[in-house]
Amino acid sequence: MNDIVWKPTDDYIEKANITRFMKKYDIKDYDELIKKSIKDIEWFWDAVIKDLNIEWFKPYTKIYDDSKGIEWTKWFINGKINIVHNCLDKHINSNKKDNIAVTWENEKGDTRKLTYNELNKEVNKFANALKELGVKKGDRVGIYMPMIPEIVIGFLSAMKIGAIIIPIFSGFGGYALASRLNIAEAKILLTADGSVRRGKTYEIKKEADKALDTVKSLEHVIVYNQLGLNVQWKEGRDVRWQDIVSKQSEECDTIQMDSEDYAMIIFSSGTTGRPKGTVHTHGGALVQIAKELGYYFDVKVSDVFFWLTDIGWMMGPWMIIGVLNFGGNIIVFEGAPNYPNPDRLWKLIKRHKITQFGISPTAIRLLMTYGDNWVNKKDLSSLRLLGSTGEPWDSDSWNWFFEKIGNKKIPIINISGGTEIIGCFLSPLPITSLKPCTLRGPGLGMDIDVFDDYGKPIKEKMGHLVAKKPAPSMTRGFWNEPDRYIQTYWSKWPNIWYHGDWALIDNDGFWSLHGRSDDTIKIAGRRTGPAEIEAALIEHPAVSEAATIGVPDKIKGEDIVCFVVLNPDYDSNESLRNDLKTQVVKIMGKTLKPRDVKFVRDLPKTRSAKIVRRIIKSTFLGKEVSDVSSIENQKAIEEIKNAI
Repeated sequence: MNDIVWKPTDDYIEKANITRFMKKYDIKDYDELIKKSIKDIEWFWDAVIKDLNIEWFKPYTKIYDDSKGIEWTKWFINGKINIVHNCLDKHINSNKKDNIAVTWENEKGDTRKLTYNELNKEVNKFANALKELGVKKGDRVGIYMPMIPEIVIGFLSAMKIGAIIIPIFSGFGGYALASRLNIAEAKILLTADGSVRRGKTYEIKKEADKALDTVKSLEHVIVYNQLGLNVQWKEGRDVRWQDIVSKQSEECDTIQMDSEDYAMIIFSSGTTGRPKGTVHTHGGALVQIAKELGYYFDVKVSDVFFWLTDIGWMMGPWMIIGVLNFGGNIIVFEGAPNYPNPDRLWKLIKRHKITQFGISPTAIRLLMTYGDNWVNKKDLSSLRLLGSTGEPWDSDSWNWFFEKIGNKKIPIINISGGTEIIGCFLSPLPITSLKPCTLRGPGLGMDIDVFDDYGKPIKEKMGHLVAKKPAPSMTRGFWNEPDRYIQTYWSKWPNIWYHGDWALIDNDGFWSLHGRSDDTIKIAGRRTGPAEIEAALIEHPAVSEAATIGVPDKIKGEDIVCFVVLNPDYDSNESLRNDLKTQVVKIMGKTLKPRDVKFVRDLPKTRSAKIVRRIIKSTFLGKEVSDVSSIENQKAIEEIKNAI
């Protein structure tokens, strides 16, 4: 096999949770494991639940029921469960109650820690507070807060009493927040007075108030006093978190939920238009997430797990549920990765002895711009697994992460799936060899493939990523939009989930992704994904980030325009523009030479670090730009308008 850069040592193999699973079921190697998990999904998911000790109030009588069509498959029929029982209750009744569950740190270095016992008491008190305000099973509770311990408390409290939690990115503007609350018809909003990022105070409650009057279903806003700001108050609606919690009991029963009862509505990033409210169940979400954290990231009770995320990106709920299920310690980080200095995260790893560290390729590219000195000689010896998701890698950034952070000794568990499955279609395992930028292969129990335009499986050519069988965590539609759900994922081929990603399986069976298929550029009949051109640009030492769009061309159908963010030591000029065009030609060929290369200081991105080419293209072409509420850095839209 070509390009293998990491092979698992005996230590990784012997101690891995997945090795225990394979021995239990007499599975001899990785290939057999993948094939067996996909061929017999009934056996596999039942085996996962037993191996990972997922607890049920009442056992399920059947693994799944697709009698209403694969699109509406139900899982773990007749089973009674609650995510919070598995994240808290079962640990309180064991010897784990005094273990650290949550460690919080802000950008000044202030810290707070909560044991499982302390977290359980706080969750119970807040759950009782929600009940006092009239929250019942099925009510929707929005959460619009900075990354502080109370975000975990609020998240778990709602699900504990059967409410449906709606995690929303705290950087959204008030109108973007209100639109999501309106779609979900939220009854309660959890928020805070403010947060500090890059040394600046952000008044979160003030931002929320701009549009909350438009949310007619909203009865109460519970405000956590994080910074002691003087906030506007609406009597009868607004409630002080500390006041209502202080009088509550530390005891609260966890409601027994049906496996198919909704636990969360997570809005998609909106990279393809209006945000979609994906819905996830207590049984399906828990089992999928536990499988991924347990086998892909090998989480154990002694682990300290960190992912650079917000609660509004699925990685936030994914981390909370998955790590707490195993009794591990999650790091909740409030701040920016490069403030006050570019070694912020490397110090975080050392201080808290982080064992699993996850980040997006975009964040790594940002940190690379500061040079190697900020990471050289940092003590990262606690790390045993690296993680990444959010977008395709380029080889330079992947190799930097592997070499500088992992010292060429730690695997990068590069995963890909989406909000709509709150999990992964593709992932390596800690027992598999790695090639740069790849995702190794299908996730366990995930029957996925690569199809050509005619719905036929292909290898060694780029095609459409699809799923041929259901999985427990697939969204049960979009909230109040069943037809849109069918149109989005199930309308291209009968009984096939069309994911919208370009994928490729190489001749060694390693999978890679190449961007969104709805971003495809077709030049004189030749189809390419923007990610390939962007990777070619990023190989040039001047380029920090790149985005590529297709623009109309009378002769070729489409032509290429690239937008690049330069590294600090480089200035924009015509000579560099030509060099970058030549760079693309050198790697991609003359047919794909860009018509133009534009210089910008920033690119529009979602909180999950996805570059939103839809908005770049519409802005550049002077067309109406649809929903921009998912964009974290909205000033970057002006950068596209003024690109040079």
